[in-house]
Amino acid sequence: MDIQKDDTDPRSPLKIYNEEQLAIEIPETAHKISSDSWFQVGFVLTTGINSAYVLGYSGAVMVPLGWVGGVVGLILATFISLYANTLITKLHEFGGKRHIRYRDLAGFVYGSSAYSLTWVLQYVNLFMINVGYIILSGQALKAIYKTFTDDNAMKLPYFIVIAGFTCGLFAICIPHLSALRIWLGFSTFLSLVYIVTAVSLSLRDGISVPPRDYSISGTHTSKIFTTIGASASLVFAFNTGMLPEIQATVRPPVVSNMMKALYFQFSLGVLPLYAVVFIGYWAYGNSASSYLLDSVNGPVWLKTSANVSAFLQSVIALHIFASPMYEYLDTAYGIKGSAIKFRNLSFRIMVRGGYIVITTFVSAALPFLGDFMSLTGAISTFPLTFILANHMYLVANKHKLNSLHKSWHWLNVCFFGLMAVAATVAALRLIVVHSKTYHIFADM
Repeated sequence: MDIQKDDTDPRSPLKIYNEEQLAIEIPETAHKISSDSWFQVGFVLTTGINSAYVLGYSGAVMVPLGWVGGVVGLILATFISLYANTLITKLHEFGGKRHIRYRDLAGFVYGSSAYSLTWVLQYVNLFMINVGYIILSGQALKAIYKTFTDDNAMKLPYFIVIAGFTCGLFAICIPHLSALRIWLGFSTFLSLVYIVTAVSLSLRDGISVPPRDYSISGTHTSKIFTTIGASASLVFAFNTGMLPEIQATVRPPVVSNMMKALYFQFSLGVLPLYAVVFIGYWAYGNSASSYLLDSVNGPVWLKTSANVSAFLQSVIALHIFASPMYEYLDTAYGIKGSAIKFRNLSFRIMVRGGYIVITTFVSAALPFLGDFMSLTGAISTFPLTFILANHMYLVANKHKLNSLHKSWHWLNVCFFGLMAVAATVAALRLIVVHSKTYHIFADM
C-alpha cells in the first residue's frame, strides 16, 4: 500500500492507494490514524459499553421496564445498534474519501448545513456522556468515603470536583486516542474488577435476602414517561456517537476491520453488561440503585476495590469520548509533534483543562445520572446513530437500493424520529421533577 502527498501544497490531504488502486483521500488531522488493529479498536468499543455506566442500568433501565420490557428491550437494542453501526461503518470510504469524523461524513452526503448540525449534535452528545462519567467517578469516590466514615461532611459535589481534577490530569498526559494502548488493558482489568464484584455480591445478596418486588411503581402517566425515558437509556448503552472517529484509527482495510471490531463488541463485549444488569435487578428488584455498588453488601476491601476500579475506569473512558473534541481543537490550532513540547503541553493544560472544568461544573450542578442517560439518548443517540445512519445510507445508495429496502430505511427514519421527540419530552420532564426535589449541587 502506497501513501502519497502532494508536495506542492502542504495542506493537501493524504491519499492512500489500496489493493484495488482506488485513491482514498484522508482529511488533515493532528491525531494519528490508521495505526490500530481491529482488536485494539474492539477493546475501545467494549470499554465504552462496559464502562462504569453498566452499574446504573439495573436502576435506570430494568426498574422502569420490568423483566419483560427490560430483557426484550436490551436484546433488541443490541441488534438494532449493531445494524445502525454497520451502516455507518460501510459509509466510511463513501465517494472515494475517508470520513474520519461524523460531521465530515454528514457534510459530504448532505452539504455544509448538515455538517454544522451534526457537529452540534455530536458534541452535545459527547459532552453529556462525559458529564455522566464525572458524576459516576464522584459517586464512586463518595461510596469509598461512606465505607470508612459515618459522617456526611463531604458532599457529592466535592467528590465530583476531585474526579474532574483527575480527568483533567489524564487528558493532559494522553495526547490522542491511539496513545491509550496500554491504558486499554488497564481499563479492561478495572472493568472486570467492578463487574465481577457487582455480579458476585449481587448473587450472594439475591440468594440470602427475602423475595424482591419487581413491580413497576408510579401512576399510569409517570409509567409512560419513565418507560419512554428508559428506551433512550437502552440505545445510549450500546452506542458511542463517534464511530467514524474510532474507525479512523483502524488499519486498512478499514471497513472489514471495523466490522470485526463491531462483531467483537456486540458478541463477547456485551456479555458483562448483560450479567450486571440482569443479576443486579434480580437481586434487588425495583429497589436497585442507580449505582449498583451502593446496593451490594460485602467485605469492605472488596467494595472499596470495586469503587476504586469504577473511578479509574471512568477516567479512562471519559478520555475516549472527549477525544473528538480534543482532535478538533488540536487540528484547528496546529498542535502536532512531541506531546511534551512546551507549546503542545501548555495548550493541553489550558484548553483541555478548560473543557474539563466546564464539564465538572455541570456535573456538580446537576448530578442526575439517570436523567442524563435518557436525555443524551433522546437528543443525540437517536438522531446520530439511528436517524442519520439510515438516511445517509439511503441517500448514498439511492441508485442501488430497491423500493423495499428504501421503504425499510424510511420506516426506521420515521420511527426513530418519533422516538427521539417522545424520549426528549420524557427526559426533560424527569429532570424538571428531580430539580424540584433536589436543589442545584445536590448531594444525591
